[in-house]
Amino acid sequence: MNEKLIGSCIFGQSGGPTAVINASAYGVIKAALEAEEITKVYGAAHGIMGVLEDKLYVMDEEDPAELKLLLHTPSSELGSCRYKIADPEEDDTDYKRILEIFKKYNVRYFFYNGGNDSMDTCNKISRYMESVGYECRVMGVPKTIDNDLYGTDHCPGFASAAKYIATSCMEINKDARVYESGMITIVEIMGRHAGWLTASAALATEFGSGPDLIYLPECDFEMDKFLEDVDKLYKANGKVLVAVSEGIHYADGSFVSEAKTSATDGFGHAQLGGTASHLAEVVKNHTGAKVRGIELSLLQRCGAHLASATDINEAFGAGQEAVRQAVSGVSGQMVAFKRETVDGKYVCKMELLPLSAVANYEKKVPMEWINAEHNGLKHELIDYVLPLIQGEPELPLENSLPRYARLKKVLAK
Repeated sequence: MNEKLIGSCIFGQSGGPTAVINASAYGVIKAALEAEEITKVYGAAHGIMGVLEDKLYVMDEEDPAELKLLLHTPSSELGSCRYKIADPEEDDTDYKRILEIFKKYNVRYFFYNGGNDSMDTCNKISRYMESVGYECRVMGVPKTIDNDLYGTDHCPGFASAAKYIATSCMEINKDARVYESGMITIVEIMGRHAGWLTASAALATEFGSGPDLIYLPECDFEMDKFLEDVDKLYKANGKVLVAVSEGIHYADGSFVSEAKTSATDGFGHAQLGGTASHLAEVVKNHTGAKVRGIELSLLQRCGAHLASATDINEAFGAGQEAVRQAVSGVSGQMVAFKRETVDGKYVCKMELLPLSAVANYEKKVPMEWINAEHNGLKHELIDYVLPLIQGEPELPLENSLPRYARLKKVLAK
């Protein structure tokens, strides 16, 4: 498929928000508006749901200056969703509707920005369009603070969340040590099966003010060992800061969180939370100390004021690359990052991975980067994350507050 394909495109966002997902949106939208092969640029309201419901925004009608502000606007400006479409071989109802919408607007390019489940959706749409003979180039644009997308060195969104987490842990650690009386603080950080975000708290420790103990879901959690670790440090220092992944679990696979069965998202994943408060209660009963449980929750996802300039630039570049590759004839691929060292400095190169090789596979923190006690990280983790968090963007402000994009969101008819 190297011939020039003329038609419109749809861009959609899916899954959890990040501080830089809109930078990828701007990369796609800007490149698509500039591509002579793309006749119209649509943004799907709430991801694939916007396609199914025929709710598309005409990005051609947006003010270019407002679109540029997407670079520093957190969350998913076009709206997101957690909707799992069936395998087309089992139920093609959604796919027939998607094809109907694609034909209505002459959509020949489809760009989907998200994580594991989103790449699965992207892959299924690509397969279906090919099976029915409708030429549409489908490209995945990576996104996830969890950093668990298979095949790519790292994911847009992770670095900014890591920077926020490390900074917050440094500040919490300072706050937790101001009084003479003893205190144990437990910070809960996002991460269901992969502990990249919690591991990034080790940056704070590396630079002088961070957690004493870090627990990841890559290792089975042992409550007795945990209490022993905390007790030893508390008796020695009177102050302890602990970072835990929300998804830490026992050897039988059950989550430590008391809220593990409270609800599920649209893909059947348990919605976690409550790990820090549960552990705080256990530690308080065990030690008799003052214990505080803190859950960073949604704050860690969209802290654009602490975003990494490196992360913003790479997210924007991933969106642009997806469009460049699609108009050149590529389809069924996801843009991925490859880390290189040039003249002793970190360099990010872009490559392509088949959607089928990425969808539904998880990349976890290497066990060899976790210490022997399973309560901390080795320096390999620092070397991995540190280059990604570099740079402070020049944030647009209005009355000393962030100035985010204000899109008109004109609906297509």
